[in-house]
Amino acid sequence: MRKLRLFKDNIDLDSNWTVENNKPHFGLKEHASVDTRYGFVLTTEMTPASFHDSPFLPLCVAGSCHTNNPIKKVFADKGYFGEKNREFLSLNQIQDGIMRKATRGAQLTANEIERNKAISKIRYKVEQYFWISHLHHHAHRARFTRLIKNALDALFRQLAFNLFRGTKVLA
Repeated sequence: MRKLRLFKDNIDLDSNWTVENNKPHFGLKEHASVDTRYGFVLTTEMTPASFHDSPFLPLCVAGSCHTNNPIKKVFADKGYFGEKNREFLSLNQIQDGIMRKATRGAQLTANEIERNKAISKIRYKVEQYFWISHLHHHAHRARFTRLIKNALDALFRQLAFNLFRGTKVLA
C-alpha cells in the first residue's frame, strides 16, 4: 500500500463544493450588507460555498447596525427567502424586502413577481459591490487557502470599495 503524503499548507480545509445552475463550484461565499442610499458596504461575512444563504441574514443585519440610522428595510435576494428571516425582521421591526421565490407546489403570484422586480431595482447597489470586486479585485477567486485570510482580504476589498464610493459621493 502506498501512502499519499498531503501537505497541510496546500490543502484548503475551509472551502467546499456547491452546485449553482447545474455547475459545480469549489470555494467560499461572501455575504454582504450594503447601504441602499450611497452603496457603502456595511459588513461582510465569508462562509464555505456549501453553506446556505438564509442563516446569514440576521448576522449581516446585526453587523450593519453600527450606523447612526437604524435599518428600516432589508432588501435581499431569493437565497435569503424563508420564514425564519421574515420572523427575524418582524421581531426587530424591520420591513421585509426579501425577494420571494416559488416553492414546491406554490408558484409566484403576479403581485410577487412585480414585488421582486421592484426590489431588484433597489438591490443593484448590492450587486455593484460584487461586480466591481469581481472585475477589478478578482474576488471571484479565493486568493488564500484559509477562510480567515480570505475574510481579511474581503475586509480590505470592502475598505477600498468604500473609499472609492466615498470619493464619488463627495464629488
